[in-house]
Amino acid sequence: MPTTSSTRVLVVDDEHNITDLVATALRYEGFQVATAHTGTQALQAAIQVRPDLVILDVMLPDIDGFEVARRLGREGVPAPVLFLTARDATEDKVRGLTIGGDDYVTKPFSLAELIARVHAVLRRTRGAAAASRLTFADLEMDDDTREVTRGGRSIELTATEYRLLRYLLANARKVLTRAQILDHVWDYDFGGDSGVLETYISYLRKKIDAEGPPLIHTVRGVGYTLRLPKETTSPKPTSGQVGD
Repeated sequence: MPTTSSTRVLVVDDEHNITDLVATALRYEGFQVATAHTGTQALQAAIQVRPDLVILDVMLPDIDGFEVARRLGREGVPAPVLFLTARDATEDKVRGLTIGGDDYVTKPFSLAELIARVHAVLRRTRGAAAASRLTFADLEMDDDTREVTRGGRSIELTATEYRLLRYLLANARKVLTRAQILDHVWDYDFGGDSGVLETYISYLRKKIDAEGPPLIHTVRGVGYTLRLPKETTSPKPTSGQVGD
């Protein structure tokens, strides 16, 4: 049975049959759906509709989806983005996720998979935990305001960077495996490809550790941990974890 929902989804694809099919499936699930077929239309619709999620094709006739996602951020539309495209190369996944995308579905796709991804992205971005303030050393994260500071210095993070840092902060001093992080931050693995995770760890280090002792550490053969430098000797994985 379809669920009832006031959640708004914007579907953007230059192929009308795809937008019609996806929109019909989403409406059956109880979502409110708007559609667009160009990047320009998508930006206009997003400002008007204020969607809770954008399903965005990369190959649009005027502005590519990556640029649309960037402009959505600049226009103050904080909706998570699920990229929909025929591209499946790892570098394209990384590029899409880097600019704030939250998931990546390649064509051809099944409607069941797409709907499952939509629900997964919404669960992640809405946050299962109640709003709170997380702190470790001089690093602070406020879920109410989505502000992150270190030593009083404001740090700007993308939506995915924020989720990754939040998971590390919530498990400070624990060693988290790559599989655990991919599962909690992205909700699915990348077929064994850890490149996306390593890329995001690199981004966080440049922002978080730029002006202070490093807090994000690699545990060789296992994963990552958030600790003060003096705490990094002889780390042990948390219970039940195995090395990659």
